[in-house]
Amino acid sequence: MLDVRRLRVLREVATHGSFSAAADALSYTQSAVSQQIAALEREAGSRLVERNARGVRLTDSGRALVAHADVILARLADAEDELQAIAGLRGGRLRVAAFPSACATLMPLAVRRFRELHPGVDLTLLPAEPDEGQRLLRTGEADVALSIETTFACTTPDDLERVELLDDPMYIMLPAGHPLAGRARLRLGDLVEEQWMIGTTGTCPDASIFLRACQAAGFEPRVAFHLDDYNAIQGFVAAGMGVSFIPDLALIAVRDDVVVRSLGTKPPLRRIVATTLADAFCSPAKTAMLEVLAEVADEFGTRRHELALAS
Repeated sequence: MLDVRRLRVLREVATHGSFSAAADALSYTQSAVSQQIAALEREAGSRLVERNARGVRLTDSGRALVAHADVILARLADAEDELQAIAGLRGGRLRVAAFPSACATLMPLAVRRFRELHPGVDLTLLPAEPDEGQRLLRTGEADVALSIETTFACTTPDDLERVELLDDPMYIMLPAGHPLAGRARLRLGDLVEEQWMIGTTGTCPDASIFLRACQAAGFEPRVAFHLDDYNAIQGFVAAGMGVSFIPDLALIAVRDDVVVRSLGTKPPLRRIVATTLADAFCSPAKTAMLEVLAEVADEFGTRRHELALAS
């Protein structure tokens, strides 16, 4: 294996035509340059320089090696520059996975702010449900993934690290013509006889939150359909097929033929977290995105609170 430092010495010898001039350029002693060239010749298994009265000249092997050294050293310089750019957030890449309701609310603000602060970073957004986002983290296809936890148990696996972003309250969605649609607030106990549409039990944290809330209210819900798409759920509710839980982040676009009602001052909550792979290298870009996400989530929660107080 050829030593890169010795290749640099050989190139300086070739450039300056003598060991003494190369030593001056490198801030080495002439003896150190001679030793480095001798060691490189042993590594190469070939004579690289010939001494004469006017200095040194390269052999054919020496000239071939210097040609390659120029390419190698140039690539190393490029690599050092790129690493410095990544460390300074002037380059590199970042891939963020987020579930649909976060893609529609938090991520547009976060992506815009991140790109304003760090335009040199290649930022990619990957739409993915929480389970898929965690898989992308483990396979190295994502650097950060937004996920959902219940507030009664930390459901983030041990191999992932988490940053809490915000608590997302749940609401009730009813058909516009429902007898309870005129009320400003509802209790789950008011809806004991209803049919419900919820996410897939066992894979959707929202479904677990809903079922636990119903049990706390003293009843087992009648589930008509399991759907993981809140836009589809709105369609079924509008068609009079039942009612549904819906989180605040999914209320970015509400149909005219449904109504959304509060569950009071202490509604069931889901917790939104940003996750990264535990023990993985935390690049400056990843750290910066986690900070931006925390800021955006805090601002989102503050605006939500102000709107609640004004209503």
